[in-house]
Amino acid sequence: MTRVIHTGDTHIGYQQYHSPERRQDFLDAFERVVADALDGDVDAVVHAGDLYHDRRPELPDLLGTLAALRRLDDAGIPFLAIVGNHESTRGGQWLDLFERLGLATRLGRDPHVVGDVAFYGLDHVPRSRRDELDYQFEPHDAERAVLVAHGLFTPFAHADWETETVLAESNIDFDAILLGDNHVPDTAELDETWVTYCGSTERASASERDPRGYNLVQFAPDEVDIRRRTLETRPFAFVEVDLAGDEGIERVRQRVREFDLEDAVVIVELRGEGETVTPAAVESFAVEEGALVARVNDKRDIDDDGELATDVTFADPDDAVRERVREMGLSSAALDVDETVRASKVADSNVRDEVRERVESLLSDDPGAFVAAERESDAEDENKDENSEGVEDATESDTETATETTAETTTESDSEAAADPAASRDSSLGDFA
Repeated sequence: MTRVIHTGDTHIGYQQYHSPERRQDFLDAFERVVADALDGDVDAVVHAGDLYHDRRPELPDLLGTLAALRRLDDAGIPFLAIVGNHESTRGGQWLDLFERLGLATRLGRDPHVVGDVAFYGLDHVPRSRRDELDYQFEPHDAERAVLVAHGLFTPFAHADWETETVLAESNIDFDAILLGDNHVPDTAELDETWVTYCGSTERASASERDPRGYNLVQFAPDEVDIRRRTLETRPFAFVEVDLAGDEGIERVRQRVREFDLEDAVVIVELRGEGETVTPAAVESFAVEEGALVARVNDKRDIDDDGELATDVTFADPDDAVRERVREMGLSSAALDVDETVRASKVADSNVRDEVRERVESLLSDDPGAFVAAERESDAEDENKDENSEGVEDATESDTETATETTAETTTESDSEAAADPAASRDSSLGDFA
């Protein structure tokens, strides 16, 4: 019998709400997973991608990760992992570095056997490149086989990757697929194969209200047992206020006082009618009451001269920007440029060179990243009569945006050769410099 912790989407380094304390929270959550592994008699910790929030983690995040991995190594507990979309770099991955230090194993086409289970890995692959995948793996002689993958897979919400295709085209009969990317934990069975998301270990969005945690997976001779384990994380207080016509800031303050706000992240949601409420006033009051940070979602319709009605959200500006970017229907190349300019920790003085490098890499390695696709709103309209769900992370249109970026930032030949990303496992790790 083999027991493993299945975790993922730890997003170490995410400075949520621009709070240094929140950034530390993400590392603390990963350390709690490691502590549970040390106390829980498990045979391995399996990470399903997005160990880091972006591809350039800072030194404190790297040192914290190394310290945690060393504790696992000292206890003889292997750390098996794959690369997610947030942390993926051109060339060598941070996971490669940890593997060379003897602190991790990067899963791939070759089986890595722990106990009586053979583990395989499938890094995140952009949708434009999935047609190239053959799902062929090296054979194994273990009793069980598991695939660890990162992406939005069926039959779960927002899926854009067919689990049925993976199972049908693979030369390995998998007993389970351990997934990362979707922060909502869930489990289903497809064609006698268990498919499960472990969820994130910290709340990366105000929409993630349920407790965070990971999966404990036990492989017995006659069954696969998947159980949810929760983690103690920083409290979030979700304060809902339904304002009557004559109510305003005093009613909001009264409602906020009903909650224990000590060191909590406070999300105040305003509904109903009521008077104008300034978000800054509510946030300042919550902090005075002991909150670490506070944000306001004003869900009321705001009528401007009878012409403008909108839903104003302040609680998670990163989420708001991501949603707007999705609605624009950018190509995957343009999304990559957006991440470099807006979301990563690249210094302002280095953004131009970094964008040029990323665009050159895509032109060489993945021309399909510039292929236009439907806008999210167009896809929803097309499927409305069928009541089908829209994909949350709809991508890939607007080749013009990426092309303009290329023209502005690329000074060398577009045809310059580049190494195949599939062969980057043995690179010199130049991206880590």
